[in-house]
Amino acid sequence: MRFPRNLEVWKMGIVNYLDALKLQEKLVSARKVHKIPDTLLSLQHPPTYTLGKRRTDHNLLVHESDLQNMGAELHYTQRGGDITFHGSHQAILYPIISLRDIGLGARNYVEKLESTMIELASLYGVTACAGGKCETGVWVGDRKIGAIGVRISHAITSHGLAFNIDPDLNYFKHIVPCGIADKEVTSLRKETNMVLPAEEIIQEQLISCFARQFGYDSVSLKEGTSVLSADGDIE
Repeated sequence: MRFPRNLEVWKMGIVNYLDALKLQEKLVSARKVHKIPDTLLSLQHPPTYTLGKRRTDHNLLVHESDLQNMGAELHYTQRGGDITFHGSHQAILYPIISLRDIGLGARNYVEKLESTMIELASLYGVTACAGGKCETGVWVGDRKIGAIGVRISHAITSHGLAFNIDPDLNYFKHIVPCGIADKEVTSLRKETNMVLPAEEIIQEQLISCFARQFGYDSVSLKEGTSVLSADGDIE
């Protein structure tokens, strides 16, 4: 008999990238010793470019000082994947979950992240699919609508996925997104003729798609950053 599995979701709003990174590190440490259950961070970032552990700086097409003039930050991370952009009107999920507990390998995990975004797009009549060889993420034709970059340490995940609802796509012109040249980046707004609901609703739908794809029986919600105590410990 399988025991019911609950996913704890933290709805964080707009969070600075470094603050989110530090939070993930705390949560990963806590998840490794079973101090917390599987946890999902749902948030957005202010304009931010991030590079993965391969350090493919050549895919940044402007000088870092130019990014600062645009009000954007640049951060180096230990996740997989290449350079990408995060900004307003982009739904981000950072799962801190135990792959060992749910019986998934790394490849299956990434495939379920892809399926999460594909399912969300389908709700709006958009046919998306996983990329081919060396084309990570989720695509609508040859246009990328969702990015994936993950880190797995002792079977505990961090980082995750970013789905473009309606970000300013001009920011992507300053990079080779995910290291794939001559491909466009798109958004749900650009790909559908529908009037989209409030962004918060789409983010909640993405959370529901994630919970279904990963087989969680229930979802519990926490709002904002009040989930951290004053000294930064996890409550």
